[in-house]
Amino acid sequence: MTPFVGELLGSAILLLLGQGVVANVVLPKTKGNGGGLIAITLGWGMAVFVAVFSVSAISGAHLNPAVTIALAILGKFEWSLVPSYLLAQLLGAMLGSTLSWFQYRQHFDESANAADQLACFATSPAIKGVGHAVFSEVIGTFILILGGLFMIKGANSLGPLDALPAGLLVLAIGLSLGGVTGYAINPTRDLGPRIMHSILPIKGKGSSDWAYSWIPVLGPIIGSVLAALLYQQLTA
Repeated sequence: MTPFVGELLGSAILLLLGQGVVANVVLPKTKGNGGGLIAITLGWGMAVFVAVFSVSAISGAHLNPAVTIALAILGKFEWSLVPSYLLAQLLGAMLGSTLSWFQYRQHFDESANAADQLACFATSPAIKGVGHAVFSEVIGTFILILGGLFMIKGANSLGPLDALPAGLLVLAIGLSLGGVTGYAINPTRDLGPRIMHSILPIKGKGSSDWAYSWIPVLGPIIGSVLAALLYQQLTA
């Protein structure tokens, strides 16, 4: 299996499980309806663990353009490979999102709330405000990248079990910082599903909110660059 396929598969697993837990909590008549924020953040953390563990030996399990860009800035990944990794991550996110929608399709049909339907695909701010939403995505991704870089540095590495602290890191970010925007902290995690929300034949769906879509793309990239530059200085 090639690294491209590994990134695609890992991103698909990430979105199938991550989007799945949101659908399970938010949509009507599911077994997990009303499970709340704890269930969602725990589900996303475990989604990261499973996805990273599954493909780490194949592609390095970036699964996030923010990770790929940070590693390239630090000279730990070839810039020439960045476009193919980003494409694989986007396609995988779209695939996983589609599978999650199909899994919960009956429940989407039962939902009369277009905002809840979109929430199963993409992020949105709890309180509207561009500047604060951008800051939230920047700081969340900054912690993700900086924490991740130190976790896998030298003697800190757990080998294949590096997937576990990665999942716990995402869980911590979700619990502590995720209440502002829903913590995309990954451009393709938001963009891929948002594209699929706009395409799929979802009964009663509303707007895909493209006016907001640039924030969970740009914010994580800024956070990634800042974290990489700080890490570079701290370890120089």
